[in-house]
Amino acid sequence: MNTKNTMQINRRQFLEQSVALGAAAALPLEAFAAATPIRRATDVIELGPAKIKMSRMGVGTGTYGAGQSSNQVRALGVSGVADLLTAAFDKGIFFWDTADAYGTHEAVKAALKKVPREKVTILTKTDAWNADKTKEDIDRFRKELGTDYIDILLLHTREQPNWDELDKGAMDVMAEAKQKRILRSVGMSCHSVEAMQTASKCPWLDVCMARINPAGERMDAEVETVLPLLKQVKANGKGIIGIKVLGEGTLVDDRLDEALRFALTKSPMHCFSIGCESLKELQDNVSRIEKLAVPA
Repeated sequence: MNTKNTMQINRRQFLEQSVALGAAAALPLEAFAAATPIRRATDVIELGPAKIKMSRMGVGTGTYGAGQSSNQVRALGVSGVADLLTAAFDKGIFFWDTADAYGTHEAVKAALKKVPREKVTILTKTDAWNADKTKEDIDRFRKELGTDYIDILLLHTREQPNWDELDKGAMDVMAEAKQKRILRSVGMSCHSVEAMQTASKCPWLDVCMARINPAGERMDAEVETVLPLLKQVKANGKGIIGIKVLGEGTLVDDRLDEALRFALTKSPMHCFSIGCESLKELQDNVSRIEKLAVPA
């Protein structure tokens, strides 16, 4: 072995590394930050084939939502939920997650009187199971929301493995509405592993909303089962929105940072919705995510 040559190579490598480190140290802080992107609640991402612009975090309005009500409506009322949405917008959170079942469409309408429609992304969900009801819902939703178009409409709470066959009439109506630009993207809110497997292969579907968190709370199956499925959905070009990222509140007390970090780094979701029930919760979640900001 030629010790002299080895020493020369090591010295050259050392010098090259030193030059590189010195150049990096000479860069201004702004340039270093730009070269090292991090994930934040206010990041603007593009979702699904239509590249719908979304804030990485969305504000949800349907915690324990059903029968035209939710924790948000019960605690804050329509005007209070509207204030929550506008406060979220002011903080850079412009993805608003609602549904017919939550009773928060009127809150969105009220908030849109203070916020430019084109500056927010509105997602809602229909419980309709046939073509006629779906068409009625699309027309009614637009009036209730106070908008001519809906950014994302999802079939709500689908569990059956053959939901794409059962919902054929509803899907055709939604596809036609998308062609007319009444809807910008379509998809489903998934509530079973089998439904998710179908979603990953469904050419009609643009967006899949799925329950995901590090503890498996309120999910369709164990994390080890759901994560590979979501990766397949993403690999097939679908947009993924995570929900129940805090386990519908079960992870708030002692695992909140872990759950938020998981949503930012460990899951294939493009963005996620958190059901904030007060302005304080909204501010806390945004602040915590900022502190947890990590390399993308």
